[in-house]
Amino acid sequence: MTRSLSVSVFVFFLLATASAPIAAAIYSNGSNTATFDVTLTLQANCGITANPLNFGTAGVLTTAINQQSTLSVTCTNTTPYNVGLDAGTVTGSTVAGRLMAGTTTGNTGTTVGFQLYQDSGHTTVWGNTQGTNTVGGTGTGAAQTINVYGQVPPQGTTPKPDTYQTTITATVYF
Repeated sequence: MTRSLSVSVFVFFLLATASAPIAAAIYSNGSNTATFDVTLTLQANCGITANPLNFGTAGVLTTAINQQSTLSVTCTNTTPYNVGLDAGTVTGSTVAGRLMAGTTTGNTGTTVGFQLYQDSGHTTVWGNTQGTNTVGGTGTGAAQTINVYGQVPPQGTTPKPDTYQTTITATVYF
């Protein structure tokens, strides 16, 4: 029994001292130093997110429907950028004449015209050609909100009831 008690005490002592921190010794013979650099290279970079643009629900399209949405651009500080919007995914759509198409089977060839603008007065069409019809800015390192103004103008003939849609790609150039 004493041998097993001795072994138990020894194992306890080993475990107790193994987990205890070891005190650092103090030396008085002198010292030396070294330095090292800590670096980070930031390069120009931008990110973009977009919120949906919903024109709501309408009946006969005899008057313009105006709505707006937002984009969020985050670029490194002092980085210049341009934001472009493409024509969308509907066949036949162009920046000058954007289209939404019906989503019901048998109606996907039916379209509703709309346009995206840089200004609330709906005078400057927003396109995807840098230096011509994109929106520019300079990054601050924080998110910057940019408004997108949409309009469905009166249609010559209102198409049949359906949900009309397209997908626009927003691109940030930097």
